[in-house]
Amino acid sequence: MGEVFAGRYELADPIGRGGVGAVWRAWDHRRRRYVAAKVLQQRDAHSLLRFVREQALRIDHPHVLAPASWLADDDQVLFTMDLVGGGSLVHLVNDYGALPAGYVCVLLDQLLSGLAAVHAEGVVHRDVKPANLLLEATGTGRPRLRLSDFGIAMRLGEPRLTETDLVVGTPGYLAPEQLQGAEPDFAADLFAVGLVALYLLEGAKPDAKELVRYFLEHGTPGAPKNIPEPLWQVVATLLQPDPAARFRTATGARKELAAAVRLLPEPGPDDELIEIFDQLGPLPPGFGPDGPERKSPGADFTALAAAPADTDTGSSPSDTGSTPSDTGSFRLPPPQAPFDSTPPPPPPPPWQQSAANGPTAPTAAYTARDPRVPAPAPSHRARRRPNRRRPGPPARVAVPVLLLALACYAVGFWALTRV
Repeated sequence: MGEVFAGRYELADPIGRGGVGAVWRAWDHRRRRYVAAKVLQQRDAHSLLRFVREQALRIDHPHVLAPASWLADDDQVLFTMDLVGGGSLVHLVNDYGALPAGYVCVLLDQLLSGLAAVHAEGVVHRDVKPANLLLEATGTGRPRLRLSDFGIAMRLGEPRLTETDLVVGTPGYLAPEQLQGAEPDFAADLFAVGLVALYLLEGAKPDAKELVRYFLEHGTPGAPKNIPEPLWQVVATLLQPDPAARFRTATGARKELAAAVRLLPEPGPDDELIEIFDQLGPLPPGFGPDGPERKSPGADFTALAAAPADTDTGSSPSDTGSTPSDTGSFRLPPPQAPFDSTPPPPPPPPWQQSAANGPTAPTAAYTARDPRVPAPAPSHRARRRPNRRRPGPPARVAVPVLLLALACYAVGFWALTRV
């Protein structure tokens, strides 16, 4: 069985790795379901502060995968999230390559919806990329995207945990102002959304530096051949090098995306059907769909007790198609003689016993031989009076003390009269 944290979360198998910890599939013994548990690996104060910041986020949104609870056990800490089994956008592109425009619009709409909820809490994600965009295992149905990994997220106005000249994020998905050391802002997240859109539409990671250089030298380019013009206008606005030229909010970008979707052609019958299946794989040995598979120490005895007794019906193991070891029944022991409830007669008293009867047995042996017969009452010589505490000291001590007190009183009285 796996390691159990604080008597509640039992780690099953690792399913991923984040910036400051490993992600495990774990069984929640309280809620009786599997969850994703992120366990802090490093022990330095810097990583612990980031971990505390991440677990403090509580954003309830269908397209945001934020921490739900956290626990500490000795020198280890973890927090849990919903278990999302469909993999990330990286798995989806690796399986299908460039995705249809309509399908990409559904994913972008969900991403912008979740990002709007994050920004509404004053939080900048700072690490929007395909590997942090997880998918539910919905099969061929409508996809469901979840924005995850808030390991380097921060609220606006909070002190930074890194030096001012140190850039935090994933290379290739950083906005130009981030590379120049600007303070994190919502516009940087929107630039990363534009790069994710290009990744989905082209099936390969875009070159962010080349895009920025082209935008600065030649302006906004025309739409690539595999991207419809209405959708390209939205993506190009997200990719503007100047933060002021981008959408001001994720909600504004989502509205423009909805307007562009209405101008896209309807999907044809020959379009490839995209399926999002479970990427987690089977559970490790010792775990089942209903949690850890522990064999109770008394399981065999319970099965024997529940099985019917083996009676003589004239059938043999070959008649039932099974062997005695398969049936799980057991044979009862032979019946014993009925218990005689009549107490045996008491032995004669010692003065009535003869030499032929043997030595006299003590009273203790007589009582232990048959507890149903009450022991005889002790004689008056064996009886002891209750231990009563005598009031005051004994007389041989009290009398001298009293005489001494009277003598002292007399001497004192005589001294007073002489004065």
